[in-house]
Amino acid sequence: MLGVAFSFLLGRRVKSYRTWYTEKFLTSRRHCNFCCFYHRPGRYTRFHEGLLEVSSAEKFNLLQRSLTKDWQILGQWPLLKKVWEMISTLQDLKWIEMQIGWARSMSPGKFTHDKTRPGCFLKMIKNQPLTRAGCGKDVRHFEFEFVSSAIEYVAGDILEVLPGQDSAAVDAFIQRCSLDPDALITVHPREKDNHFLHTCTIAKVPIKLKTFVELTMDVASASPRRYFFEVMSYYATAPHEKERLQYFASPEGRDDLYQYNQKERRTVLEVLEDFPSVEMPFEWLVQLVPPLKTRAFSISSSPSAHPNQVHLTVDVVSWTTPFKRKRSGLCSMWLAKLHPERSIYVPAWFQKGTLHLPPPSLPLILIGPGTGCAPFRGFVEERAIQSESNATAPVIFFFGCRNEENDFLYRDFWLSHSQEGGVLSEAKGGGFFVAFSRDQPQKVYVQHKMRENSRAIWKLLSKGAAVYVAGSSTKMPSDVLSAFEDIVSTEGGLSKESAMRWLRALEKAGSYHVEAWS
Repeated sequence: MLGVAFSFLLGRRVKSYRTWYTEKFLTSRRHCNFCCFYHRPGRYTRFHEGLLEVSSAEKFNLLQRSLTKDWQILGQWPLLKKVWEMISTLQDLKWIEMQIGWARSMSPGKFTHDKTRPGCFLKMIKNQPLTRAGCGKDVRHFEFEFVSSAIEYVAGDILEVLPGQDSAAVDAFIQRCSLDPDALITVHPREKDNHFLHTCTIAKVPIKLKTFVELTMDVASASPRRYFFEVMSYYATAPHEKERLQYFASPEGRDDLYQYNQKERRTVLEVLEDFPSVEMPFEWLVQLVPPLKTRAFSISSSPSAHPNQVHLTVDVVSWTTPFKRKRSGLCSMWLAKLHPERSIYVPAWFQKGTLHLPPPSLPLILIGPGTGCAPFRGFVEERAIQSESNATAPVIFFFGCRNEENDFLYRDFWLSHSQEGGVLSEAKGGGFFVAFSRDQPQKVYVQHKMRENSRAIWKLLSKGAAVYVAGSSTKMPSDVLSAFEDIVSTEGGLSKESAMRWLRALEKAGSYHVEAWS
């Protein structure tokens, strides 16, 4: 049915009009590069809107009324109901996928072609806190199952998620900008020379304005750039607001703009609310509001251990700005608020990461403090399954956190695999070492534990072990590299310079991997 509807939509032409603005600024060298078409009501748009409003429950009720009698006589109604619920879910997913594709293909945001439509949809089945409540950190273990076609992945891959935006914030943005949330729109690039619509080879399907904003424009998380303030100054009608915006856009106001905007992480919605006289056309908002980007996470599961599932280990980001404003990460907070019992479909894409899954015969040295342990949980799961049928090489894992009682992530998992016969056990030539940085007066980090166990590390390095490092991109990767330099120099009897060359050769040979994030 959806395929027929899609063909029908593409097969008809739509009368449309443009809103023309006469401000001198729009005809200057730095004119708006995009235009928005508002589609007039008609058979085309009525059909399109009607299709938008038909839910799977309504489809099911229609079918139920038409088929209940015959199937009840046959005694097969429960089977039909189950089949139709599955079909309705697939239809809903297809429709959501098409809407995401339409919206993001029209957005000025630089999305690659394979990032417009989701690779798959996931449904959360587990939302488990890994840290103790009130400890100052909130790290979650999320489990998802595929509700569309399953995607093949391996431990060490990356999952990208398109986060949902707060509906109240989207509504506030639309109301503040005096927009019609139900208007059907298409967005096109302007012709650079004559300002007329650029001829598009691909037909664009109208989409509701609110849906376009929800899927493409980051209105309540990202901060606008300086050019946003410059354009705002042309549309400010209050003299004091115009003066302030012009100052922010000038070289002299650069430092004050940083204090007001970037340091406070003010959102587009907050900036617009601070300058109420500004009424910026939607064409400019489409171009200047930061695009809604996908967020990337290291996968913390092995598909061999969890068929049809994918797991994530996510630090729920929150902080307080210098002016005591509460801030939180858009995607991590959205995921943390999802309830497994709610049927929320999560658009996702799988990507190859920098930590490639090693063969079972390769010895491993893993360093993953905090959420850096995520990919190595998948590695250990995969190695444990491999060890059931074949001999596997030793694995040493160095984990770090603040306190044993507060944020020892996956404690039982690591300890179980470090027991006799486990993947991380000393009996198999491996080891599991934890650095609790705040449980004693002097801070202890993973690099300290590495130096304490330098002989075990050098033993595996001498056997051709590969090194994998994952976690924060601040000081940790460089501190870990320094620890390796000391170990190679001390245990291998080399000078510091020779130890550095030895590690560079290890990296060049593809045996020293780092995946770090801010």
